[in-house]
Formats: sequence, structure tokens, C-alpha cells
Amino acid sequence: RRVHGGCNIPEFMDPRLIPRVPSRDLSLAKRAHQEGDIELSRVAHEVQSSPEAHKRGGSYVKSIVFGGLDGIITTFAVVAGVAGADLDSSVVLVLGFANLFADGLSMGLGDFLSERAEIEFVKSEMKREEWEVENYVDGEKKEMIELYTQKGMTEEDATSVINTMAKYPRIFVDTMMVEELGLMPPDADDSPAKQGAVTFCSFVFFGVVPLLAYIFGYKTASKGTLFTVSIILSAFTLVALGIVKAHLTSQSKMSTAFYMFVNGGLAAAASYFVGWGIENAINSA
Repeated sequence: RRVHGGCNIPEFMDPRLIPRVPSRDLSLAKRAHQEGDIELSRVAHEVQSSPEAHKRGGSYVKSIVFGGLDGIITTFAVVAGVAGADLDSSVVLVLGFANLFADGLSMGLGDFLSERAEIEFVKSEMKREEWEVENYVDGEKKEMIELYTQKGMTEEDATSVINTMAKYPRIFVDTMMVEELGLMPPDADDSPAKQGAVTFCSFVFFGVVPLLAYIFGYKTASKGTLFTVSIILSAFTLVALGIVKAHLTSQSKMSTAFYMFVNGGLAAAASYFVGWGIENAINSA
């Protein structure tokens, strides 16, 4: 251990590798808050949950939801545009699958690159904070005391809190990251590659839904029937995706599903009328 300004810093310490174990069942706590159930909240705080379980439930929510939403909307926009232009059903399959995989790869790669850049930035800031704590911990203490007094603590209480916290370097650095920089410390299992892969898979999985009617019926069903079935499948999937998102983020299922539906509907309507307008403009020229 190295001692700087009364702060013990282990040589081998890496705050990103130390697990953060919650002392409550987070899913129960969310349910208690939604229902206003004080007794359930007490139970949630007495039952310890697995951090891995919560991680699996929430870590990739953004990638699943936004990847899936973009997949449905962009693919259905192609379907609606082709329908508006009154083109052959085979065109839907060609343009739909081309868009599905091209946009899916673009979304996945973009998510991977942005996530990696964010993690690298946070890690660089964390290293700087660790270096400052190691070499001039008194300066960091002063900054945190000033920050807490600005939040309403007395200087005496803020000094007591920070002096105590500074005895635990990992906690001190993590707290500085959040309070000073507004950055969440990275976890050891953060994986930009997995994030990008989840986005791509979600995009393709949900994005293929508007094409299902054309895949199985483009040779036998009319264009109007195929488009109608595609609308129904896409609408149900958008609502289902909204319900899943609401469940994972503890939002209202009805309002979230409704906004998902409206978002997809507006995009599809815009694409349909653009296709219709261009087709009519070409035919009348």
C-alpha cells in the first residue's frame, strides 16, 4: 500500500474489477414504488438479489429497444414506400432485405464504436482521477468538500464525509467520477462488441417482421392483402416492443406502447405518401 495524505491506496487496486453487489431486490423495489407499497419496499430491502440478474435485465435495454424500433420502422418504411408507389411485391423483398442487413450492420457498428469511445473516455478520466488521488489527495478532498457544501451540506459535515470517504480509494474515485464529472464508472464486463452485436441482432430480428407477409405470400396474395398483413404484424410488434421496454424501465406500459405505435405509424405514413407522390409525379410527367 501507498499512503498519500492519509489515504491508503492498494498497489493492485482496480475499481472497475470490484463487483458492486446491491443490498436489495431491485425488481421488487421498482414494483413497490409503482404500487406505493411500503411493506413490499421493506421486503425488497431485506432480500438481496443477484447483480448478474439485474445486469442481464438492464444492460442491453437501449440496444434491444432502439435496434428493434429502428429495424421495424426502417423496414416497414420501405414496405410502405413500395406500396405507396404501387410497385411489384418482389421489390419489397429486394429493397427490404437489402435495407435490413445494410442498416443493421451500420447500426451495430455504430453502437460498437460509440460505446467503445465512451468507455475509453470514461476510463481515461478515471485514470486521471486515480492519479490525482494518489498524488494530491488533499486537492481532491477540497474539491469534493466545496461541491457538497454547494449542495447544501455544512462545511463541517462535508469535511467529515469526505475525510471518511477518502479512506476508501475506490469509493472516493467512483464518487468523484459521478459528482464532479457526471460519469458512471465502467464495469469490468462492459463490452462494446456485445453491445453492437445485440443492436444488430435486434435490428434484424424485429426488422424482418414487416417482410414476413411478403416472404410467405408474395406469389399468392394480392399487394393490398400483403400490405395489410404487414401493417398488422408491424403494429403488434411495435406495441409488444413498447411493453417490453416499459417492463424493463419501469414505465407505463400503455403510454410506452402507444408512443411506439405512433412513432412507427408516422414514419410509415410519411414513407407511403412520399412513394405515392413520386409515383404520381413520374406517371404524370
